[in-house]
Amino acid sequence: QVQLVESGGGLVQTGGSLTLTCVAPESIFSNSAMGWYRQAPGKQREIIASITAGGRSPSYVPIVAGRFTISRDNAKNTVYLQMNSLKPEDTAVYYCNAVSPARQRGWGQGTQVTVSS
Repeated sequence: QVQLVESGGGLVQTGGSLTLTCVAPESIFSNSAMGWYRQAPGKQREIIASITAGGRSPSYVPIVAGRFTISRDNAKNTVYLQMNSLKPEDTAVYYCNAVSPARQRGWGQGTQVTVSS
């Protein structure tokens, strides 16, 4: 199983910020659009942000647009998620992976983000 390693989560108050980091194997990362996903308690995992292989055209779901910023460092096989103005509804386990299911090779452990009110 190819390993993705997410980190940077934690407990933060409403309005706070966190930066998540994901190191991916080159077999997944290289030439792949990458995304950040999250799974809240009792809900399905959903993609919330994505970025092309070249690091352009970031895309966000409306509920995080304007607050979250996705970026990548292709030299380090790393994708980041800068999260600002966090809300309690952002509480979830956050994962990264390739956007295309055909490029995915399983999931990492994720990183827990908890936003207190």
